[in-house]
Amino acid sequence: MILVDQAIWPHRGKRWAHLISDSSYEELHQFAENLGLTRNMFQNDHYDIHRELRERAIALGAEPVDFRVLARALRRAGLRAR
Repeated sequence: MILVDQAIWPHRGKRWAHLISDSSYEELHQFAENLGLTRNMFQNDHYDIHRELRERAIALGAEPVDFRVLARALRRAGLRAR
């Protein structure tokens, strides 16, 4: 499943969210590609997406969750980068 947290992280005048998979990087990369993201935007275990793109991700099936839930899902899946 693809998860996305709240767009609360400020950077360069926008608010950003984290987009992850709770099962595999391949699932995440495929979903990100469908959003128009490129692999060079991948940040070790997630993609950063701005608020507007977050809404599109949710419309495409990403599950909106609290950032704590997102972090736990990454750890449980063994996908959390150190």
